[in-house]
Amino acid sequence: MTPSQLKNLKKIGMNGVHFDYPLGEKSTFRAGGNVEALCEVSSADLLRELVGYLGSEAIPYRVLGRGSNILVKDEGLEGVVILLEGEFERIASSNQANNELVVGAGASLFDLLMYCRDRGLTGLEFLAGIPGKVGGAVCMNAGAFGGQMGDRIVAVEMMDRYGSVSWIDKGELDFGYRHFNRPIDSIVLRTLVSLVTDSAEAVRQRIVGYLKEKKRRQPIDLPSAGSVFRNPPGGYAGRMIEAVGLKGRRIGGAMISEKHANFIVNIGGATAGDIISLIELIKEKVKHRFNTDLELEIEVLG
Repeated sequence: MTPSQLKNLKKIGMNGVHFDYPLGEKSTFRAGGNVEALCEVSSADLLRELVGYLGSEAIPYRVLGRGSNILVKDEGLEGVVILLEGEFERIASSNQANNELVVGAGASLFDLLMYCRDRGLTGLEFLAGIPGKVGGAVCMNAGAFGGQMGDRIVAVEMMDRYGSVSWIDKGELDFGYRHFNRPIDSIVLRTLVSLVTDSAEAVRQRIVGYLKEKKRRQPIDLPSAGSVFRNPPGGYAGRMIEAVGLKGRRIGGAMISEKHANFIVNIGGATAGDIISLIELIKEKVKHRFNTDLELEIEVLG
């Protein structure tokens, strides 16, 4: 961006704008380069103004949740990363039904689960242990233990690149495996989810059970971005990676987890380059052994 663009961006975002920001600090990999500007946005009006300016200047932008499904290249990222805070973190009951919630894209999955637990609402316990935000969970159709976000969504409120806001019903939404097909540059603002009433204790027990299972199966004690690859049709990426003997393989500060081979963990000082090198090694070995092209579940930025 030009000095003039940076100055105008500061005028719009005030104290919520940070230049040359180390984006790796906002990712669960704890690795990667900087972004030209990071903007913390707390209202729809401010977001509309910001998106309008970025569009008029052809400045690329994207929204970031908890950074639990991304890897930022060491060279960094051009443009603007937007964090949704303030009013976007709200969770509230819908006026239409007691078992429906309107959830802001900036709300953490942990806060959403605690809200549901306290009110005896079941249906989202499978999200336990995913260190993300609701917007990110919607955009990647996050799932585990046989459940996925799209199963509980009634409608999604989105802002398009021109600042227009509208609710889109489930029937018009395209959810797939770890994927939500939405218009380019659109931003998820809020989501309407439908749940089922249950006792608070039953909800709590299911959350605890899923957390225990994740701890048993996954390296949750080390920085990672969760599953690196999507499971191919009829198979499991982790089993393929283990079968080619790559469990425990290290490059620099990155390692293919010895607990779950579809996880790459930061064991200390890993660069994005270290992680990408392991990704390429995995793809090469699995292609050679199984003639399968593994697809990334994480998103590499930069």
